[in-house]
Amino acid sequence: MTIEAVVFDVGRVLYQWQLRHLFAKIVADEARLEKLLGEVVTEEWHFEHDRGRPLAAMVPERIALYPDFETEIRAYATRFNETVPGPVPGSLALVERLDEAGVPLFAITNFGAEFWAGFRPTAPIFDRFRDIVVSGEEKLAKPDPAIFALAERRFGLPASAMLFIDDNRANADAAAARGWHVHHFAGAEGLEADLADRGLI
Repeated sequence: MTIEAVVFDVGRVLYQWQLRHLFAKIVADEARLEKLLGEVVTEEWHFEHDRGRPLAAMVPERIALYPDFETEIRAYATRFNETVPGPVPGSLALVERLDEAGVPLFAITNFGAEFWAGFRPTAPIFDRFRDIVVSGEEKLAKPDPAIFALAERRFGLPASAMLFIDDNRANADAAAARGWHVHHFAGAEGLEADLADRGLI
């Protein structure tokens, strides 16, 4: 079936994301920084917010477990935008080209609802998107097949009519299992070539 729409992941596809980018500003001691990132404020723990847990529950619970890291845990909650150093090189230009070519654009992102509310206004590129499924708002996260089923209903298109782009292989595989076209993202250059091969740009 012809691809009628392109659906992007956000983190590490459109925008860089790295917890270290924030905490390297706060923690001078390298051993403390490694413990913080490896044990305290981890991507696995952060994923709880992506799945819908509120910060009001997560932060006090984490401080109780790691009281010596209270400053850093609170910074995670209040300075999240500083974990996003900027766009992934080349990706936003591809969004613009697709939009200018009249290709409908959507997104499915694992992103906490509170953090999305703070980040979205800083990223006008999303004005080009027709709809964005945010995991924290839906309390469903990739690679759960249910979030792709929800996106199909929201976007009003069958899986076979959409190309999904994600840097996480498990997420791409979950979409493919539902019949989506997929691109496992490893950089804008490879994505540009794939989009051109598919006649989308």
